Amino acid sequence: MNPTFDVYDTTLRDGAQQEGMNLSVGDKIAIAPLLDELGVGYIEGGWPGAIPKDTDFFARARTELDLKHAVLAAFGATRKAGVRAEDDAQVRALLDSQAPVVTLVAKSDVRHVERALRTTPAENLAMISDTVRFLTAEGRRVVLDAEHFFDGYRFDAAYTTSAVVAAVEAGAEVVTLCDTNGGMLPGWVTEIVGELREALGHTDDSAYRLGMHAHNDSGCAVANTLAAVEAGAAHVQGTINGYGERTGNADLLTVVANLEIKGGRRLLAGDGLSEATRIAHAVSEITNISPYGRQPYVGASAFAHKGGLHASAIKVDPDLYQHIDPRAVGNDMRMLISDMAGRASIELKGRELGFDLTGQSDLLSRVTNQVKSAEAVGYTYDAADASFELMLRAAITGERPQYFAVESWRTIVERKGPRGTEATAEATVKLYAGGDRHVSVGEGNGPVNALDHALRQALVRVYPELSGFELIDFKVRILDTMHGTDATTRVLIESTDGQRSWSTVGVGPNLIEAAWEALTDSAIYGLIHAGVDPR
Repeated sequence: MNPTFDVYDTTLRDGAQQEGMNLSVGDKIAIAPLLDELGVGYIEGGWPGAIPKDTDFFARARTELDLKHAVLAAFGATRKAGVRAEDDAQVRALLDSQAPVVTLVAKSDVRHVERALRTTPAENLAMISDTVRFLTAEGRRVVLDAEHFFDGYRFDAAYTTSAVVAAVEAGAEVVTLCDTNGGMLPGWVTEIVGELREALGHTDDSAYRLGMHAHNDSGCAVANTLAAVEAGAAHVQGTINGYGERTGNADLLTVVANLEIKGGRRLLAGDGLSEATRIAHAVSEITNISPYGRQPYVGASAFAHKGGLHASAIKVDPDLYQHIDPRAVGNDMRMLISDMAGRASIELKGRELGFDLTGQSDLLSRVTNQVKSAEAVGYTYDAADASFELMLRAAITGERPQYFAVESWRTIVERKGPRGTEATAEATVKLYAGGDRHVSVGEGNGPVNALDHALRQALVRVYPELSGFELIDFKVRILDTMHGTDATTRVLIESTDGQRSWSTVGVGPNLIEAAWEALTDSAIYGLIHAGVDPR
């Protein structure tokens, strides 16, 4: 951990307030080591005493967590008005958590003091001073989160500054300036932090640090955090993947990547930044919130290139259209194949898939034209690498691998009983594989599910490797809605063998035909990459 600059993660507390997120104690215990592996200095575990799950987390953390880089911080509030800090049950719970760091939220906007706390401005300052002094006397390091700091400063700078002074004089090692409502703009942040530092006589070697805690309601959380750092803040708070209530908190990964890669600072312990993409996705798995593909630095699309002009330049030098080397954050460059693709895009994508197409101009032109023609009728390959690879293999060899030959298939959906009774689906597949004719019937909760089952049952007799394949995602899009029920349908299917996943696309006049194409492509691609030859 950098001794003069703090990276403070609040995913387990502030991030967990995101709509739709519900972290169990076990989830938090699983996420904390990932944050530690990233190399942050502080992990805020929650609010013990106020939230039973968080009390349990700190109890389990004492025996189940072995953090190498980070220290745990317990979040709580200053003492209640009119109550001594040592007699406040919530303050006592912070001590009982045994966390070495306590982060106190305190009112710094006089309007909140008078309307929300319903106490006097002087009593609020005493609440800050008393609680910080009590906790430091008990051997705790204290971070003071000045809630609503920026809004409060713009309303009454003198009082908001006095709240910061109260915390500093009582012994807080960090005072975090919070844009709680998320409405600030970078220029405002720079101005206010600069004015505060001047009023406090704050310097880089002061005994305390100023920090920044930003919400993203104006879309500026990361920019506001960077602005605060430029103005002298030396402590940044945020969450992995920008989790948080409303529009989220500052994405800590983006903040740190900008400061380390662009700003030349060394903030994380170890080589955590090079693992940022993996850690971001691992946390997404635990939270059960799908990764955001366009997330800066670590998103799947962060270094994905689609335009033919881009591809031509990248073929000469990848840095011409990339702001950093993706490997710095554990990510990778990808080429997307679409109707915008040129021959350079096809060549680079082929290289990514393991095919050297250097000098094969006729083949590249043929595949480029084929892609453009296919996308004109509804196909898309930027999210269906597996289907594109099958197209490319066919162009190179002259034909697709013939694992099976389909004689026919059909689906039936039947409902017995009154309206509201659950319908059942049945599919029949007839095909030739391994020199024999196979007829299989599958049932499912819908026609595509039944068709998937029937296809697998027919093929698994010849290709038992298919038993390890699983369909994990299914997306449908109606392309020309003006045609109503006669509209063209596109289906994207994602499959896995337990180790890797792949996506295929199908297009047809209806959902079933489009799904059948994507299903058969998925089976063929999976068998190829399982090292299975046609039988």
